[in-house]
Amino acid sequence: MTLSFNISSNHLIPPRPTRPQSRVPASASHLTSTKPNSSIQHTNTRRCICYDMYKQVVPFAEAWSWQKSIVDQRKSLVDGNEDELDSLIVLQHQPVYTLGTASSEDNLSFDVKDSPLPLYQTERGGEVTYHGPGQLVLYPILNLRFQKMDLHWYMRALEEVVIRILFSAFSLKASRVEGLTGVWVGDKKLAAVGIRVSKWLTYHGLALNVSTDLSPFSRIIPCGIKDRGVGSIKELLRGSNKPSSISGYHYEDDGKLIDIAHESLLKEFCEVFQLELCHQSVSILGSPDR
Repeated sequence: MTLSFNISSNHLIPPRPTRPQSRVPASASHLTSTKPNSSIQHTNTRRCICYDMYKQVVPFAEAWSWQKSIVDQRKSLVDGNEDELDSLIVLQHQPVYTLGTASSEDNLSFDVKDSPLPLYQTERGGEVTYHGPGQLVLYPILNLRFQKMDLHWYMRALEEVVIRILFSAFSLKASRVEGLTGVWVGDKKLAAVGIRVSKWLTYHGLALNVSTDLSPFSRIIPCGIKDRGVGSIKELLRGSNKPSSISGYHYEDDGKLIDIAHESLLKEFCEVFQLELCHQSVSILGSPDR
């Protein structure tokens, strides 16, 4: 079954606003080396509403609609200089392929009219990727006026969150690859980053392969990168010489791996972006048609 949406082509990088950039001094918003692969320092803490569904497998269209609804609501607050809360959606997805604004059908091994999985054309940057169970997805909806109004900085900050959790929770030394987006362990990509920004409000975000079935990636060229593969935390731990348990849990236990990764992701996300999470009932998001 193939599902597709025609999205109007707006510019990925919006014009810089004339209002003050941020409550955080620019000097405090740069990446600096105090932890492996750098840390990010701020002086202020901002509150962030967290819709945490990390154990739920949510259809992509539903989560996409939630993001756009939140962004639309907050745009009016931005215009009135009243945008006081950021947002974060955490979940897993039902199996799906998504295309970014740079996507080419050359990176698909199937006809878009006969996709083996639901297929969505989105407005995020980047190429084709796969989402599915066992992959933790973070959709931050942040006002970059309170961080740093620089999309490259923002993507590096998202990568930093993943680099930190791989090291702190799983003793995996991850890195960036020059000229590419995402987080890598060796030649395996564990996390993909794809974003959209409107009025300096971010949406879409990052996806981390924890215990993901990687076989659907074989039907695409993930992110359009032909000479590198994808991996998962589970796969790397299984193939390593590390102890067979982490924090007392055997790494073949997918649920525990997800729990560990989730807890660490939220912790590092808050530290990198200097946010205080305020958990909110998911029911307030309503149905995707609302």
